[in-house]
This record gives sequence, structure tokens and C-alpha cells, in this order.
Amino acid sequence: METSQSDEPCTSPSSSASAAGDPACDLVTVPARQGLEAVDILRRGAADAVGPVLHDDGCDTLGFLVPAGTAAGWDVPGSTCTKTDGRGLRLNPAAPVEGSDWLLPPGEADLATDPVVLRRALGEAARMIEAADSCR
Repeated sequence: METSQSDEPCTSPSSSASAAGDPACDLVTVPARQGLEAVDILRRGAADAVGPVLHDDGCDTLGFLVPAGTAAGWDVPGSTCTKTDGRGLRLNPAAPVEGSDWLLPPGEADLATDPVVLRRALGEAARMIEAADSCR
């Protein structure tokens, strides 16, 4: 797996399929608090803009499935985007990693989260968290 932190803006990458027939995807990982805020923001939007989301209890992170190729241009501070090439990640209801579980399982969400929409939601979530923390 490779991670990318690039200054290039993310564009909507094309989809491809893995050998098992599941669509290839990349995985954007963020701290759970920011990720949960982003999920709320995405679900309040006009369209169902959020794809499957994986919660890793052990690392206290959320992972958003995004279209394959997103990792090449991902540059959101505080997050990483892992290029999976479909390796080890299958879109079925069983969680792909021990100690994790689907917050939004495949089949109950879009195929993948639009990276442009996710970028905006993560930025808004970070600002909301910063404002809430500064009020304490």
C-alpha cells in the first residue's frame, strides 16, 4: 500500500475493477472525531454523497472509500489516502480488518465518496471541532 500527500488538487479518478470483481478503491483515513463530523455533514447534504465508511476501534480512525486514483492527488492535512489497488479490501458487509467495523456498510451507501465533496466536509469538520474546542 502507498500513501500520497500531494499538492495537486484531487480530480475525480476513473473506476477500475479488482481481480475479484469488486471495484478498486482508495481509502482516506482521518481521526474518528473529524470523520464522524464529516459523515454528519455529508449525510445532511442534498444528495447521498457518502460511500462506505470503516471505523477502526484500535486506531480510533474512520476510513472513507474513495474512487481508485484519489491517493495520487490527496493533500488534506491530518488525513492520509492509501492506494489499495483493490488489495485486501472487499466491498462486503464483513469488516475487512480485525478490530474494525463498517459505520456505513457497502450496500447501504454509494459505491464511493466523491473526493471533492469529502475534502470540503473534512475541512468544515475541522473548523467545527476547532471552534468547539476553543469555547472550552
